[in-house]
Amino acid sequence: MTMPFPGGIDANANATLVFSLVAALIYALTLGMPPRLARSAAKTLAVAILAVLAFMQGGPWLLVAALALSAVGDAFLSRDGEKAFLGGLASFLLAHIFYVVLFLRSGGGSGLLGAESWRGAIALAMAAFVIVMLAALWRRVGPTLRLPIVIYVAAILAMGISALTTSNTLVIGGAVLFMASDGLLATEQFLLAAISPHRVWMRYAVWALYYAAQLGITLGFLLS
Repeated sequence: MTMPFPGGIDANANATLVFSLVAALIYALTLGMPPRLARSAAKTLAVAILAVLAFMQGGPWLLVAALALSAVGDAFLSRDGEKAFLGGLASFLLAHIFYVVLFLRSGGGSGLLGAESWRGAIALAMAAFVIVMLAALWRRVGPTLRLPIVIYVAAILAMGISALTTSNTLVIGGAVLFMASDGLLATEQFLLAAISPHRVWMRYAVWALYYAAQLGITLGFLLS
């Protein structure tokens, strides 16, 4: 079996990655169950172990911090209620800020967005996506959630555009998947009817896109 890091599956880095993948799979298999401690633990561990992997491999501290904050956000979002949602939103807001700084430090500057047309086109598509989502959410969320959501959406747009200043395709792909996951999550949480049959597949899609995003960003830095 070909592994991303030197050595076989029993090498520390590869074994750690496998543990993260297993936790992600366990969470996916329990998505249809009521929120419980074991399910929350699996969701939290999937990305927390990626933070451990980044630390073990000498990855940038900003990457380790962003992954750790994301794991905290996962712990909040694995529970129900508005307080848990706001806790998750705050954790991911901080994670995105760390990602923005990380991407800008490792990228080639904002001039790349104009120098290469495909980067500018993706940036415009990201901005359009965010505007449409905000317009849809504004009418459906309560007044107490509007400002936090606007701030969070601005942060994830900054994360996506800052990723475009890098030359790392895994990082860029991860940022795009992250935005797609958040868009689906917002749709499932606020825009769909409570009895909509689409909620089931959307929950699986949100998790698959989100975990793939975090994995892509992590490997993008550790393997480059």
